[in-house]
Amino acid sequence: HYCMFILFLLTLLAALFNFSETVVTCDGFVQSLSCDTGVISVQSATYGRTSSQICSAGRPRSQISNTWCSKNVPVIFKRCNGLRTCEFKAQGLARPDPCFGTYKYYTTNYICITAEIQLFYLHVEHGKIQINTANYGRTDKTTCSQGRPSQQLQNTNCFSPNALDFVCEGKSSCSILASNSVFSDPCFGTFKYLNISYSCVSKCKCYCIEKLYCIVFLCVD
Repeated sequence: HYCMFILFLLTLLAALFNFSETVVTCDGFVQSLSCDTGVISVQSATYGRTSSQICSAGRPRSQISNTWCSKNVPVIFKRCNGLRTCEFKAQGLARPDPCFGTYKYYTTNYICITAEIQLFYLHVEHGKIQINTANYGRTDKTTCSQGRPSQQLQNTNCFSPNALDFVCEGKSSCSILASNSVFSDPCFGTFKYLNISYSCVSKCKCYCIEKLYCIVFLCVD
């Protein structure tokens, strides 16, 4: 087995969280997410069964007794993040089947965000996230420089090192806003970015023959 990862980098219109809502949809039905103001930012999306009561009407006991079945569904993040409304048939989005013979449902938790930010979402399908380096600041004059006045690019000694360690290290998924409100401002007046280098480490290290690396830049004020 090799370590695998999915990286979603979204530019969203948002800065303040208005509410959090959880939508539960039985397998085969339509799930609908919407924001009156702002856009959708999915916080978690799972498929399976953790309760014998939810989506149980008319189902035999054998189909609802397994309540230890849950699987993350990254495709919902990709499909819905950044939209005002998102509607899709909740079926066939999480393969392979996490618990064959059990009638399952989709549980999606999301918030609406209302100003311009950048949202970073990292998901590791097999294994755990290992942060190699992470900095919020600026170390060169070219990255995320388009359309910026020169005075916002001069300070290349701006560091907030290991910025994601406390959020992502050792987890299978994490999401974080690249903004001063999260990291504080290490260099006032400088246009900053979040620079991350990470690897996927297998739960069973003997299987992790190769490590997959990624470097991503997020541009933020």
